[in-house]
Amino acid sequence: MFTITEVATPKGVVQYREERFTGFRCRISPDRSKRHVLQSLAFPPDTGDCPFCRDRIFSVTPVFPDGRRIMHGESITFPNMFPFGQGHVVTVITGEHRVETFTGQQIADALSGQVEALRRYDGYPSINMNFLPSAGASMVHPHMQGLSDIRPSRVMELYLLAGRQYQQDYERNYWEALRKEEKTSGRYLFGDEILWSAHAVPCGEREVRGFLPVSSISGMDSYVDLLAQGILEVLAFYRSMGTYAFNMSIFFDKAGEDNGFHAFCSLISRINPNPSSMSDSAFMERMHGEPIVMTIPEEMGELYRTGKK
Repeated sequence: MFTITEVATPKGVVQYREERFTGFRCRISPDRSKRHVLQSLAFPPDTGDCPFCRDRIFSVTPVFPDGRRIMHGESITFPNMFPFGQGHVVTVITGEHRVETFTGQQIADALSGQVEALRRYDGYPSINMNFLPSAGASMVHPHMQGLSDIRPSRVMELYLLAGRQYQQDYERNYWEALRKEEKTSGRYLFGDEILWSAHAVPCGEREVRGFLPVSSISGMDSYVDLLAQGILEVLAFYRSMGTYAFNMSIFFDKAGEDNGFHAFCSLISRINPNPSSMSDSAFMERMHGEPIVMTIPEEMGELYRTGKK
């Protein structure tokens, strides 16, 4: 399912890894870990104007067309005020502004809110999260973001193509074959119904993937609690290695499609020498392979000429 090419350098060995059917690549340089200094958990100072805190959330956040927000336990879900997708929703996970560790119920309730909201859109859904500014979180208050677009993101699109090609070449399901390989590999971590393993060609530091037995978000109700527990297990693993910031994305096929796709949850830990700074690389850049840009290129000429006057 992937290849490894090792190259010797004066400081050790570098691995070039590539997924056979998607073409995704990465470079692994174990010696670079010696440059990493373990971080303490750091939150930026409170400004007192967080729109996700309970004293403001019901007055400043938008509502769905039915005039309501979705409530599950502590979580509150509503449309994103600054969307970058056809369907873009936010789930505030907790009433607390700063959270060091989550409970299983908190994650499960937030996932349920995302699932309920994303079922309202006809597209390829994903559930995503940036935790802490060094992972690209513009809001410290913990939250998830759901996206649904008519066209799948770049990463999702390549996996759909890979699945079709694999089925055509081997007359087997790509995801079932991948699951079987991961279960017997040294990358396997835990789980059976949802299998968790370190991804062979990681898109970021310490990428872990959980493979679900469903394809679309319509089948998620039975797996929310189990998925939440797996996510917490991975986050505890990250904390044991001294990292706290992370990105997460859960990818689903479009409801009603029959692509043989299996939904999967991907997490990466974020290592940043300044954990209080905000990165402009978040889940879209790291997990979906599509950068979010604010400036329209066709406006650049006018901006340049205006600055010259």
